[in-house]
Amino acid sequence: MAYGRQNAAYDLSLFDDELNYTSAAPKRQALDEPKRQSRKKQNNRNKVMKLPEEQINKIRRRKHNPVKLALGAAGAAIVTFIIGIIIVGQVQLTELNQKIITAEKTLADTESIYIQNQMKVESNLSNADIEKYASEVLGMTKASNAQKEFVALESGDKAEVSAPKDGNIITQFFESLSNLWS
Repeated sequence: MAYGRQNAAYDLSLFDDELNYTSAAPKRQALDEPKRQSRKKQNNRNKVMKLPEEQINKIRRRKHNPVKLALGAAGAAIVTFIIGIIIVGQVQLTELNQKIITAEKTLADTESIYIQNQMKVESNLSNADIEKYASEVLGMTKASNAQKEFVALESGDKAEVSAPKDGNIITQFFESLSNLWS
């Protein structure tokens, strides 16, 4: 890069008033000297601008676009509503899970009590105990051959073939419906 050209991107003298280039760039110092003096004059001037109070307040006030504000508020309301629905759904899901757990515990306890009661009933009611109670308390006896009655059919087995009834389709339909209900 040649020192004779001016390139504002690499001009560090803008940022430092007293750059001392000793041996590295003597030619550049000589070329930049008039520009440096004019910059010193500009730097020495008062750089602060005073604005009237109206302009300062106008700059401070931020203008809001009502459409953007309404869209932002609507978006926030929708997001809040969706989050609320999710939270309510999770609460209901948790409550239902607790009810299911409670119902399962109750079912397990009830089944345990049922099995215990069945065991007690089976241990108290053996066949020998039932026969003893029936014979002693109720006065019952075992059935003997004298108490048995035999039934004999003299006519034997018969088979009948039913003849189809004559009738129209409507009466057959109603008869089939009545056969279904009986």
